[in-house]
Amino acid sequence: MRKILLISIAIVLILAGCSPERGETGSPGYPESGDSSSGINPAGSKDESAPAPKLNIERVLSGHDEDGDGMDDLEDIVYGGRLEVSRKPMYVNAYYSGGYPPEDEGVCTDVIWRAFRTAGYELKQMVDRDIRDSVSSYPRVDGNPDPNIDFRRVPNLVSYFERHAASLTTEIIPNDPGNLVQWQGGDIVFFGPPLWHTGIVSDRRRNDGVPFLIHNSGPYAAENDMLTDWPSKITHHFRFPKPGS
Repeated sequence: MRKILLISIAIVLILAGCSPERGETGSPGYPESGDSSSGINPAGSKDESAPAPKLNIERVLSGHDEDGDGMDDLEDIVYGGRLEVSRKPMYVNAYYSGGYPPEDEGVCTDVIWRAFRTAGYELKQMVDRDIRDSVSSYPRVDGNPDPNIDFRRVPNLVSYFERHAASLTTEIIPNDPGNLVQWQGGDIVFFGPPLWHTGIVSDRRRNDGVPFLIHNSGPYAAENDMLTDWPSKITHHFRFPKPGS
């Protein structure tokens, strides 16, 4: 099944001309490879014709409510991600004056800042400010900040969360409550090469306890079973805000 999935993804990438090499040499300023996902639409859930008993994984929250709406930030981030799924913005990889894409367009990184806005955070302002304060901490910026795109680039978001969020395990062990409790809805996850990507960990789980993923890999944002099936390895797993911050 996984072999068929990977072959299908490779075919889509070839037809779309979205190879990693093409992304690295794309037009400057675009959220290219290393910045957003590649516009693919892998299959969602696995065959669960004989489901095992569902694990009871403790729900852990941040203990913070930035916008004062009575919902914990992690719950708000999940809710904001689901709003993005319900809006169905079309996957469009482009550069926008002012930074923000139209409401009906977006890539994987747009799921993140839109969900954060729902929780009361303006991620663009936060990233832009942090780049001004410590540009050397952002290798992708290379000393030349561009507020029109910086907050929509995967490497820049990794740099931001490394500085301001809790870094958690990148290992996922199905059917292991001690491991899976570390994966909570509202966490932010990043995948590395060859298909750079980011998404929000869902509070929905498979029967073996592995969470779903809220993300946009095209044609629209989706919530599906791709956390362990994305073709690239998980490189970073964050929780924001950092406890005690």
